Amino acid sequence: GAWTEWRSVSAEAVFDQPVTRVQVRVALTAERPSAAPTVRAVRLVADSVATVTAATPGLTYRVYATREGLVGGTTANGHVIVSRDHFVALPSARGLAPKNTGDYTVRVCTTTRSRCEYAPVWDIGPWNTRDDYWNPSGVREMWKDLPQGRPEAQAAYQSGYNGGRDQFGRVVASPAGIDLADGTFWDGLLLTDNAWVDVAYLWTGTGTRGRIGSGPLNIRSGPGTSNPVVGLAATYANVPIECSVTGQSVSGPYRTTSQWNRLASGHFVSHAYVSGVTGTIAAC
Repeated sequence: GAWTEWRSVSAEAVFDQPVTRVQVRVALTAERPSAAPTVRAVRLVADSVATVTAATPGLTYRVYATREGLVGGTTANGHVIVSRDHFVALPSARGLAPKNTGDYTVRVCTTTRSRCEYAPVWDIGPWNTRDDYWNPSGVREMWKDLPQGRPEAQAAYQSGYNGGRDQFGRVVASPAGIDLADGTFWDGLLLTDNAWVDVAYLWTGTGTRGRIGSGPLNIRSGPGTSNPVVGLAATYANVPIECSVTGQSVSGPYRTTSQWNRLASGHFVSHAYVSGVTGTIAAC
């Protein structure tokens, strides 16, 4: 009876309800003013309702990421940080996973979506410790008057919220809403400096989840090791599995199989490295 909201997509659109009609907006750009770009065709392929609703990434927000470092230190859940480690920190204990688990996992991607990493939340920070900004105001522990998805540190830094200070009274020197361990920062996303990223808080989604038992595992753009690597999945990460396809046979620590799991459009991991699954994996 009504259109859903517009979604900006690079390859795939996932709707929050079954749909029977789709509109497409195409933006044309050219490198030279004299060029005349032309649309020759638009091809849409629909997955089944069961496949689309099998796994959703949950709430996703664009926030500023900083590198944590602190090798040799201990995270809030008791993990001792090693060189090129793979985990993230969020400014609330509400999203903290126990040590060596991925109960709370995020998917963090560059804004171009050229690289992504699925990583567990093992530390608390940056700046605040009671700012579950991904939650609606009725649930959010502090700063309930801020828009959902806007970290207090970002509001303090950009708009002078709370006098430009965090919950401890410190002057906020960056708008950071997530910290990335060195391996996530350098190897997963290939970042060289702090940057804006798109973060999906995967526990807020639904559907089948797979546990990465051995990582950091290469995420590939297709179901085979000849396909380009587009990111990493950390050990213990709980990843959303949309569906599975048959691809190259791979021998891993858990099995030898030709099954590849699609985590999102352009994200595939071999099932040989998945130690466990919650839910049922449908065929793509």
